[in-house]
Amino acid sequence: MEIIPTSSIAIALESLNGWSFVENALEKKLQFNDFKQALGFIVQVGLLAEKQNHHPKLNNVYNKVTLRLSTHDAHGVTQKDIDLANAIDAIP
Repeated sequence: MEIIPTSSIAIALESLNGWSFVENALEKKLQFNDFKQALGFIVQVGLLAEKQNHHPKLNNVYNKVTLRLSTHDAHGVTQKDIDLANAIDAIP
């Protein structure tokens, strides 16, 4: 799978909610009311990731979650990352 050029990533970011391009990956930081809500969100992301066979880096500290998407074997952002970001954005 080919990496997406930075100019195309910028265009994709326009339709993604709260994502940014940081250190060769898509990144999103979220804050929830409490740990329980953050964990519930993480579980939903995990189910999507398994379904797409593409797994994000996750960091959780109490009510804060940071997601990072990049395709490791491509060494950058690919369509897999854009697709997973869109699926994550669709979580209610």
